[in-house]
Amino acid sequence: MNNSTLKIKNSELKPVAIVTGGGTGIGAACCEALSREGFRVGIHYRNSETQAKEILSRIEGGFLLKADLADVDDVEAMVKAIKEAAGRVDVLVNNAGISVNNDINSMKIEEFDSQRLMLRGTWYLTKRILRLFMLRTGSGRIINISSVVGHTGNKWQIPYTMEKAALDAFTKSLTKELQGRDILVNSVAPGFIDTAMTTDLPDEVRQGIFENIPLGRMGRPEEVADVVAFLACRGTYITGSVIHVNGGLYGG
Repeated sequence: MNNSTLKIKNSELKPVAIVTGGGTGIGAACCEALSREGFRVGIHYRNSETQAKEILSRIEGGFLLKADLADVDDVEAMVKAIKEAAGRVDVLVNNAGISVNNDINSMKIEEFDSQRLMLRGTWYLTKRILRLFMLRTGSGRIINISSVVGHTGNKWQIPYTMEKAALDAFTKSLTKELQGRDILVNSVAPGFIDTAMTTDLPDEVRQGIFENIPLGRMGRPEEVADVVAFLACRGTYITGSVIHVNGGLYGG
């Protein structure tokens, strides 16, 4: 990575990337990709401690961050832990998420609210990272992992599709608020990627997905992580954008 891109004044310091939901799936692939680019990576997880430790064992200089992003106190403790462990944040990848699958008539208020609180957690963590780190250095990269279904919709996933659409709106609005600063904000919107989340989809939904993907397959987490790494390191004139990684399923 070209450290001058992020205005790192001390050449002995490695840039720091925080990846939420970094223990599994796309998040884990992002942790490894960013580590290869020269970042020291903070691997956030909520429940997947075993998987997060496995990722930690495969990268150099990383550190673990346990927090429930739906809990404001947990987010504050996480930010404090980042300050103590690294003292800086150059890249924030907002990847953590949950998927509540049910039809609108069967879904309970509590199920919907669990999705809403995850969105709030992303907003609040970003707010704290900006204030304590990026605004002070005058540079940074924020990469939100949204989804193709935030654009196309998907049955039995209304709260999830609403959250992902909101993340893309968050990207565009935050870009405007940060105008004039070298803090770039983008979304990466994966299509259907071969992770545990897509494995949980009903069989009829999965079959319908394959029939509509021109490349005829689900994507790999590494294919999304490659785009994240590009935005973190080399996409110096890209901000406020939604980059689709979906095998031709949706063109944006």
